[in-house]
Order: sequence, then C-alpha cells, then structure tokens
Amino acid sequence: MIGHQLGGRYEIITRIGGGGMALVYKAHDILLNRNVAVKVLRQQFVHDEEFIRRFRREAQSAASLSHPNVVSVYDVGQEEDTHYIVMEYIEGHNLNEIIIERAPLQADEAVRIAMQICDALEHAHQNHIIHRDIKPHNILIGKNGRVKVTDFGIARAVTSSTITQTGSVVGSVHYFSPEHAKGVSTGEKSDLYSLGIVLYQMLTSKLPFFGESPISVALKHLQEEFEEPRKVNPHIPQSVENVILRAMRKNPSERYQSAREMLTDLDTCLKPNRINEPKVTFGSGSDLDETRVMPAIRGELLPSEPQQSAQSYISPVSSAAPLERRAAAASSEPEVEWKDEKPNGKPKGWKRTTTIVGVTLVALALIIWGFFALLDKLDVPDVDVPYVVGKSEDEARAMLEAKGLRVKEPIIHEFMGDVPQGVVFDQDKQNMQVKEGSWIQLSVSDGAVLEKMTDYKGKQIQEAKDDLIALGVTEEQIAVEPVFSDEDSGVVINQTPEFGSEFDPKTATFTFMVSKGRETIPMPNLIGHTVAEAKDMVKANGLTLEDDDILEEPSYSISKGLVIDQDQFKPNDPVPKGSKISIRVSSGPPKDAKSHTFNVTISPAEAGKTSEIRIVYTDARGKDIEWGKRQIQDTQSFPVEVMLAPNTDASVTVYRDGQFVDNRSITYEDLVQGSDSSSLTIPGTGDTDTDTGTGTTEETGNPDQPADADPEESNDNGGAQDEQQ
Repeated sequence: MIGHQLGGRYEIITRIGGGGMALVYKAHDILLNRNVAVKVLRQQFVHDEEFIRRFRREAQSAASLSHPNVVSVYDVGQEEDTHYIVMEYIEGHNLNEIIIERAPLQADEAVRIAMQICDALEHAHQNHIIHRDIKPHNILIGKNGRVKVTDFGIARAVTSSTITQTGSVVGSVHYFSPEHAKGVSTGEKSDLYSLGIVLYQMLTSKLPFFGESPISVALKHLQEEFEEPRKVNPHIPQSVENVILRAMRKNPSERYQSAREMLTDLDTCLKPNRINEPKVTFGSGSDLDETRVMPAIRGELLPSEPQQSAQSYISPVSSAAPLERRAAAASSEPEVEWKDEKPNGKPKGWKRTTTIVGVTLVALALIIWGFFALLDKLDVPDVDVPYVVGKSEDEARAMLEAKGLRVKEPIIHEFMGDVPQGVVFDQDKQNMQVKEGSWIQLSVSDGAVLEKMTDYKGKQIQEAKDDLIALGVTEEQIAVEPVFSDEDSGVVINQTPEFGSEFDPKTATFTFMVSKGRETIPMPNLIGHTVAEAKDMVKANGLTLEDDDILEEPSYSISKGLVIDQDQFKPNDPVPKGSKISIRVSSGPPKDAKSHTFNVTISPAEAGKTSEIRIVYTDARGKDIEWGKRQIQDTQSFPVEVMLAPNTDASVTVYRDGQFVDNRSITYEDLVQGSDSSSLTIPGTGDTDTDTGTGTTEETGNPDQPADADPEESNDNGGAQDEQQ
C-alpha cells in the first residue's frame, strides 16, 4: 500500500494507525497539495457486506458534521476491492497516548479537553448522531492544542475489550454506559457517561472499572460503585469531581440532560466561587440497577383480609389478635349438657365407635409413615459446588459430576483472548452449597479472536509487518529470511502461515522469505585481454557476453583485438549473476594515424666501459612512455616506433647513466610532407666526428649544445614546434 496512489490522487506515504476493521495511512493529496489521512477497510472484510455498510455509515455520519472539534471528511471512494475514506490529517497525538505519558493531568487542562469534546458531541447530537464509542483513542490532540473527535459511527470488530450483542451493541467495554451494556437503545446521555469516564481517567490516570473479562467489566458498570475521583487524586477540585459524579450516574435521568448542559457546567467549574462547592448528592434509591440490601418483609396475611400485592408493605400483626379472636369465638358457642346412661341399661353403638377409632388410627399411622418416607426422599443432601474456573471443559464436567451435580446444556462458548481455548472462564454458581443434582452453567473459552492470514507474496515486507503489528503482533513474532532471487529487494517470496489460514495474533509466529535481490559477484577485469579470453572469463563467472555486445573502436594505446573498456560494470563492481555485459575492443589505430621510427645510435660514455641507456617517448598513446633500458659497451642503434595523430607531435628522449643526453621530436605535418624516419646519434667521450666535433649527424640539431643540457632547451626543432603549438 505504501507508495500506491488511491483514485489516482492520494499517494500513500506511511501507516499511522489502525484498528480491528480498518487501517489508517498518512497520504498526500496530489491535486490539492496537502496531507490527508486515509482510512482503508481491511482486506479480510472487503467481501463482508455488513462491514462495508458500517464503513460507509461512518463516512456518512462524519461527513454530515462540520465543526472545529470534529475530524472533517473530504472524500469517499472505492478502487477495485479497496474501500477508503479521506479525512483531515491531524499532526499530533491521541488522548490515550497523552494519558499514558503524562496522567494525571492538571485540572484546567483536563477540563479544557473535556469542554472541546463536549462541544463536538453537542454538535453531533443536534444532528441526531450518537457517537457510541467515546474513548481516549478516538480523541486527537493537534500540536496547536485543538481537540478533534474522530470515528463517528464506526463499528468495532469484536475483541477482548469489545462486546457485541447480536450485532447491535458495539463499543469499548471500559467506557460503556450501563444502558449500553444492557444492549438497550442508547442515546445522547450514553456519550456523556463515556465522556465522564474519559475525564475520570485524565484526572486519576486509571479507569473506574476493571475486570477479568469484558462481561465482568460490563456488570460493574451496571451494579457497582466506582472509587470517587478525589479519593484517588485529592488535588481534584470538588466542583470538577461533581461534574464526573453527575455524568457517571447509572440512572440516565440523573445525568446531564444534554451535552450543552454539561458544557456549561464544565465552563464554570473552575471559577473561584465554585472550586470548593459542596459535594453533589442524589436521592437514595435513584440508581435502580445498583446492588442494594432490601429489608425483609414480616407479618402474615389474615384469612379474613384481602391479600395485598407483593410490592405493598405488610404491617406486622401481633400474635395476641388471633388468640383473642379464638377466645371470643369459643365463648359464643352454646353449652352442651351431658347426661349419664341408666345404670342397668346396655351402652348403644360401642362396637361401631371402636371400629371407627381403630380405622382412624391405622389411617393416621399410614399417613404419618408415608409422610416421613416422603420426607426421606425429599431431604436431598447439600453439596459444595467445586470451583472449576481455569479447568478444561472435560475436567470441570468430571469434577461437578463427582459431586452429584449436572452441567447445564448447552455450554456457553465465547472468544476470550486471555483464556486458552477449551478452558472454563465462568460458572453461574460458585463458593456456595446447592442440592445434589442441581444444574451448573459453564462458560468455556473458544480462545482468542482468530485473524485470517493475508497473501503478502509479491508485496514489500514492510507492508506485511505494518498490517500484522496493527493486529497486535509484536516484532519478535515476525522472522525474516533474506534469500537471493530475481525479485526486487524486500519483496516477500514465501510466507508462513499460508494465505487464508487462521491465527491468534498474541501467540502465532510468522516467517517471511524475503528477496535480497539477485546474487552478486565481483566483476572480473577484462581490459587488456583478447575477446576469446574475455568470453571465457565472463562465462566462468556466470555472466553473459553476446556478440552483439562486443563493440569495436580505434585506439592508439591498445593493440588491435584487445579489450579497451567494459561498460555497465567496472572491475570489482558487484554484479548480479546472469547479467548481460558489453565490452569495447580495439580495432587498431585510426585510419588517419601515422607511424614513425626514430633511429637512435648511442655510444657508451667512455669507450670500452659499460653504460646504461634509457629511452622514453611521447606520442598519441601517451606521455613519457618507457621504451626500455639497455646495457652497452660499444656503439649501438635502436629503432623507436611512435604513433602520431593529426595536429600532434612525437618525441624521443635518451638518458645515459641516469643523465639526460638528448631528444628529438617530429610533427604530424612533417610526416605528411614525406619524412618517414629520423636519426639521433649520441657519441661517447672519446668519439670524434669530422662534421660537428660532437659525434652527431646534421639531424642532431645544434652541434654546440652540450650533451647534458635540458631537452626542451637543447632541441631547436622540438622547442620551436612546442611554442608554435
């Protein structure tokens, strides 16, 4: 993605952030010559219509807002499978980074930031837009101190710090409002609750609710009270704490009624007459969701009185009242007169009475026996519920069944990034006794939320690293193996895991085989070699030299058929194996070149003794070229061949026993006029010459010139010609 142009207009410069659904890049708007931020939907979601709808909804929500504290949306586009939003680029940091670095913040700075956030929320609420994910990560602070709220309407992917219920509840669990956690409809006051938590965090450097899992944190939002800010940081003014306490009421009706009302309170909370105001109080029982101890309901309903509802208060009734009623009832019954039977009379019906009494007693005995037998069956023993959190599902099931308990089906399965797969992370009953045979509900982790591996083959390794780090992968989990290949340096050749496979960003390891370009070797030196030798050397080093790449050109200094130069790669330059090279080969001297031979005749310095002579020449091939040295004991002649180019001259210089003795030069024009050779004779000390007395012929120049004079002063022809040229 780095270096790519989206829509032919936005050149991607570098990645600056990202979340579960999108990556954010810094880019340059070529048309308007300005930097912008480009949010790009992750590739794994480009075929998910729900994510695309959420992504577009963010653009529509933010684009409908125009406020100095809201990040502006400039453009929305799609290029093939790439969906992107172009936004205002903010040079600075997000509030989460500032909290980590400097919290707790001073009260005036925290209030100033909160006021700007509140101002942005008021504008959004007036446009019927609820942010639903106010948190420090979505608050940008520019270098000029301007606060910008971003991510309006974005739906986060489910992670260990995010809860989603049937796709409708999305947000960061530590900043949830209680009604948000319930999954009910959220309104403007939910944003104010989240802003209260952000203000709490800025002033205390901690969050009001922590838990081992997102569910536990959400329950604390619903049921528990947070530690008051001034207990954490006594330097917080009471008036500022009052703002936090009101914004974070669990009952929405007790919060600020609007962002405008909260903004007004923030604007005045640091005034001298308010700093030490009394602590705000609320009516008892106003937060209906909080956990409270309810008084026990005592008394009993009278049979003659109508039964009251379960929510009514029942007045206690003294135990004396029923007794009095029973006594009054007994006194109103008529008296019974008992008369004795005649003494000599026979009792009537005694057998029948005995039978009835016997049958009644037997029935009562059976009833009593059956009652106690039933009690024995109903008297189920209590058992301790074993604590199975942290156990595997099978181990937990076995522990519960060993206690005579039953596992409720189906078992709840959830993704939990900090709990290994297959391990129990919650049970509905624990640290208590229950009746044997009771049902226990278990919650088992499905492990971390798995990501799908993108195909990075053919892409730069830095792009792969940026994407993985955005998912929570660390540098230590990424291994890079450089290899030689025909691909450009830095291009991914192979990857593990393979494309499409799932991985846990916290535990997975990644290996990328990355090209470091083609293998190189030191370029051999072909200069001065024949063409055949050059071809052999090139082939031996894994290079290619074709006949079409052998170019001929004339040369004064290099003999015909020898390599003059090698193009592209000079000797010892690193060159990739298999590269094609080209060479230039000498075709001999140019057609207009002329050759000339100096005949040098020289005698030893003293007759009969050995002298060392040294001859140097200058011509079209170069200056002061060594012809060679010789040891002589008598007079000898040496031909010295030189090469001349148009408008140049050539010269030969002779040294004897380390001393300059003479030189001779000739011009190109001289050769054109017909001269094809010249002679230079240098006699020894004992030699004589009838013409000059110095032992030289008439071509030697000035006969009066001493033998050890400077060559430029001693040669009339050479000196004169040098001055003319």
